[in-house]
Amino acid sequence: MIISLRKWFRVAVFNLLLVSVLGIIMRYKIAFSLPFINQKYFLEAHSHFAFSGWVTQALMVLIATYIEGKLSSFSLKKYNRLFFANLITAFGMLISFPLQGYGLISIIFSTLSIFVSYAFAFTVWNDLKLIQEKSISHLWIKSALIFNVISSAGPYILSYMLVTNNIVQHVYLASTYFYLHFQYNGWFFFTCMGLLSDKLNPQQFSEKLKRNIFYAFFFASIPAYFLSALWLPIPTWLYIIIVLAAFTQISAWVVFLVKLFSKYQPFFEIQPKIVTYLLTLSSIALSIKLLLQLISTIPALSTWAFGFRPIVIGYLHLIFLGVFSIFILSYGLDKKYYSINKKVITGSWIFVTGIILNELILMLQGLDAIVYTNVPYEVEALLTAAIIMFTGLMILVFSQTKEGVKIPHEINH
Repeated sequence: MIISLRKWFRVAVFNLLLVSVLGIIMRYKIAFSLPFINQKYFLEAHSHFAFSGWVTQALMVLIATYIEGKLSSFSLKKYNRLFFANLITAFGMLISFPLQGYGLISIIFSTLSIFVSYAFAFTVWNDLKLIQEKSISHLWIKSALIFNVISSAGPYILSYMLVTNNIVQHVYLASTYFYLHFQYNGWFFFTCMGLLSDKLNPQQFSEKLKRNIFYAFFFASIPAYFLSALWLPIPTWLYIIIVLAAFTQISAWVVFLVKLFSKYQPFFEIQPKIVTYLLTLSSIALSIKLLLQLISTIPALSTWAFGFRPIVIGYLHLIFLGVFSIFILSYGLDKKYYSINKKVITGSWIFVTGIILNELILMLQGLDAIVYTNVPYEVEALLTAAIIMFTGLMILVFSQTKEGVKIPHEINH
């Protein structure tokens, strides 16, 4: 059975809705009580399914969309097999992790998901070679595939330690952050930039400028891993390289934004307003992320950053939700994988409201931990934020049941 890319994208968004359900369950358990729920197991299910069932599934679909538009011999059938395989492994983890945590079945499904990512990387790489017109987007996407493969070293090490019951704390944390870094700052980020780069006006962005921005991020991405491991004993020369990497990335991003917004009309007027707003919010979130990343190189501040769980969770959610989830939704709307109607716009804004509220409360929790105070009803507020995000996604997911009536042109543009 061949399923269209449009429907596959909607499957991925439905998976995001399931991710939000897990988030509500965990927030409810913290605020009240669910004694039959193992919080750690549900957290593992939440994170694994968010990565594989939502972001990876969506990015796989969007990369296939990119190739379809460039390659006349594009085969949807072979990509359907990869989408199905990834979906099966994602739901395998969704079911097995809440029941057993890191057990035999969940490790099997998580390992299979890695093998699927290898197969996807091989397929995409070969298709990119068939596209005659090469572009900077190819470099971004190829790098994303490489980083996705590299990131799998982290889970392999973690699985080995868990299976042998020989956990070394520093190695465990370093492996976890290795995986997260090359997923967030490699696979996710480079894919999104590749897709975005394809939309840029050649008169606005020269090939030389786009290439320079790519290489700035590419060469800074590997030493930037140590921004997540500043708690390790790092020699001075490596610390200097880490600071330079953080500075290089934020400098390249500033150049990109200045160029993008210096000619606002050509880029933004050709798409619906909701897409423009979501892209802008994603850009703001990424700017905050890169700034926090640079600030974290200050030793005293890095101690705060890694020493307080709410700050770490807030930072990870800022990237996962604020940067990538919003970008993916905006790109899917731009590709008309959802017909833009009032329900879509309402659902999107409610979802964004929940993200912003979630970030503000997590940062407040972090400040509370730093100054040893406690603001009442914070856990209840986080539960409320989770419900708001779920509500927005619910409206978005079911906005297309009757495909709705598209909103008037003057609202849409």
